[in-house]
Amino acid sequence: MAKSPDKNKKPAENLLDFSLPDAETEEAAEAQPAAPAELADDMVNEAHADFEGDAMQQADTQPDADSYDAEKIQILEGLEAVRRRPGMYIGSTSSRGLHHLVYEIVDNSIDETLAGFCDTITVQIHTDGSVTVIDNGRGIPVDIHPKTGKPAVEATLTMLHAGGKFGAGGYKVSGGLHGVGLSVVNALSEWLRVEIRRDGHIYTQEYRRGKVASELTIIGDTDETGTTVTFMPDALIFETLEFSDEVLANRLRELSFLNRNVTIIMEDEREGGKRSVWHHEGGITDFIAYLNRTKEPIHPVLYFQGEQEQVQVEIALQYNDGYAENIASYANNIRTIEGGTHEMGFKTALTRVINDFAKKLNFLKDKDAKLSGDDVREGLTAVISVKVREPQFEGQTKTKLGNSEVKSITDKILAEALTNYLEENPQKAKLIIDKTVRAARAREAARRARELTRKQNVLEKTSLPGKLADCSVKDPAFSELFLVEGDSAGGSAKQGRDRRTQAVLPLRGKILNVEKARLDRILSSEEIKNMITAMGTGISDDFDIAKARYHKVIIMTDADVDGAHIMTLLLTFFFRYMPQLITEGYVYVAQPPLFGVKSKRSKEHVYIYDEVLLDKFFADKKRENYSIQRYKGLGEMNEDELWETTMNPANRTLIQVTIDDAVYADETFSMLMGDQVGPRREFIEQNAKNVDDLDI
Repeated sequence: MAKSPDKNKKPAENLLDFSLPDAETEEAAEAQPAAPAELADDMVNEAHADFEGDAMQQADTQPDADSYDAEKIQILEGLEAVRRRPGMYIGSTSSRGLHHLVYEIVDNSIDETLAGFCDTITVQIHTDGSVTVIDNGRGIPVDIHPKTGKPAVEATLTMLHAGGKFGAGGYKVSGGLHGVGLSVVNALSEWLRVEIRRDGHIYTQEYRRGKVASELTIIGDTDETGTTVTFMPDALIFETLEFSDEVLANRLRELSFLNRNVTIIMEDEREGGKRSVWHHEGGITDFIAYLNRTKEPIHPVLYFQGEQEQVQVEIALQYNDGYAENIASYANNIRTIEGGTHEMGFKTALTRVINDFAKKLNFLKDKDAKLSGDDVREGLTAVISVKVREPQFEGQTKTKLGNSEVKSITDKILAEALTNYLEENPQKAKLIIDKTVRAARAREAARRARELTRKQNVLEKTSLPGKLADCSVKDPAFSELFLVEGDSAGGSAKQGRDRRTQAVLPLRGKILNVEKARLDRILSSEEIKNMITAMGTGISDDFDIAKARYHKVIIMTDADVDGAHIMTLLLTFFFRYMPQLITEGYVYVAQPPLFGVKSKRSKEHVYIYDEVLLDKFFADKKRENYSIQRYKGLGEMNEDELWETTMNPANRTLIQVTIDDAVYADETFSMLMGDQVGPRREFIEQNAKNVDDLDI
């Protein structure tokens, strides 16, 4: 009997750091600590419930079938609602939610920067797993709050919606508008300690799981001002307590670009005191240069700013010779992943102005169709940053800006500034317009290719490629598609699979590098056409995730350099042309074992997934009593071995691909798959130390 993967084994996290930040096995997901057990059910069943105020009421989740009265009503006091429903406030209890705690505190310090009182923020990651955030702002007020009778800092840390961001007296512009940031961090921490420097004194207070553990006390005198918050995330709440310096660095670097007046420092005691410092006088202009460092720009970075009706708008943009669009939008320093009115205003103005100049410069005739938004954004990198007095966000996670007035303001500011630039720089204008017109021609060619493909499918009376071994289940929620490297492994996978739920599509060789090709050429690739047809979603403008034929798309490649390259090519394709497959959690990477170990004296036969586990296996065994087979590829496994180790849901290890930060994912894909050799070499040199087993 084959041995299941070690359930305590940390999965091969960050095979590609940019795309796998929250790697976990399926069995690990099933074996998460109870922490507490009701949290998982609560988050799933009531993730969209409305919990406002300092207390919430809810019916007993399992009421007596014969009675339902006042005794069944629970009233959660103070911050208990946060502990009961953490996902409501920080998105999840995974690694993503863990890092969100740091962001909440740093955002408060950034608000002090926006108000003009803070120019240095330091984040320290300690060896015990705690984190400290230090700023030199004004310091949280410590005087007695008139309504609560408590020190203001205590009210801020123990009461939801208590803060200086609701009226005109605290902050003109702020990212944390709900007043829950510090209190949520407090509620979800095993312990938290705050130190405040203001009014000539140093004040300190401690908390345990959101509750006051000591009175506010003066411990010294100082001429400085600022706030220091140190917290330990609660192991009862979070699935992981391991902070990623890379994830934190991405956010802190981002904030330094968005706020040119602040210096941000990160110190990681776990790595011998590793220290990073970010300060960017050029602001978002420097941000564009950083994001495009792996690409070949066709003109200098353009920067525009303006203010109307107390809405401040900053825009930086630059076209490169690539084909991917990379737009990052922010409102009050918060990344608006789903865009919003500021991004809509930007896109509308850009499309209108480029079309006007295309006609003015005779790139388009009167009879020609207008350039589409996709045409004018091909190869564009842009950062949109707005500061709004009263922003309207969708929920605490702030993924979309809703202020209607911001659309017209952003539109007007960009249209006027971009028009002036293009008029004053005709040569640069021609470069930009020429690129967008060529994009339109390629789009038309791609449209014809898609139509031809659809017609061929109708004529052939089938919409599925011949190489696909489909599953019998028609419900996509229970269907899996394995994208398998090579016909040999594909044959084993087809023989060993569960034919009811598992489909297999073998891929011959390495697919086209979509980073270096337009859509019309991509659609001429047989392997890519097979994938698109098998998945049923369409591609690019035609993409519709509701038509997905499988809710698990599993990349299964050899555990060697070629396999890693094929996996990267596939992930690049999904990220560029089917990003929703990733954001909706449909894409996985299979982890085949590296070793098969057989006893020479018994029937013992185990599969081992890496060198570390192999050494552990032989810690109290003699190697000479075993034969060790190192698998060079999936094709070396017969169908039974492939099923048992890599495809059987009871045993297999899958890594779900997630991309929390599309800005840096875009940069990394461009760096790995683009033409610029220097940044790729730098990446390899920096990450070589993380390679445990290199198979060439």
